[in-house]
Amino acid sequence: MSSALFSNPEDEKLSILATSTLKRTGAAQSAALRDSTGRTYVAIAISTPHLALDAIAAVFTVSMASQISGIEAVVVAGLKTCATEVIRSHSPQAAIFHIAQSGEISSL
Repeated sequence: MSSALFSNPEDEKLSILATSTLKRTGAAQSAALRDSTGRTYVAIAISTPHLALDAIAAVFTVSMASQISGIEAVVVAGLKTCATEVIRSHSPQAAIFHIAQSGEISSL
C-alpha cells in the first residue's frame, strides 16, 4: 500500500486501523475516523434484516455517541460505496480516503 496520498502521517494510522479491522472481522467494509481532538473510532458495515449501515455511517454514529465536535479524517477500506455526505455535512473540511482491496488509495 502506498501512502503517497496521505499528507498527514495520522491518516496513515487510520489506514492501518481500517485495513486491519477489515481483515480481522471479515466485513465487507470498515472505516476509521479521527476527530478534531485526535481520538480515533473504528466500525464496520452492518447489515441485518432490521438495520443497514455502511462503515462510514457506523463510525459516524459511534463517534457522535462520544459527542465529538469535528472530524479531521476518515479512511474507508473494502467496498467503495459509502455515504460520505454524513461526514461532509458535519465537517466539510474532513479528508475522506478509500483503500481498495488492491491497496490503491483514493480520495473521496
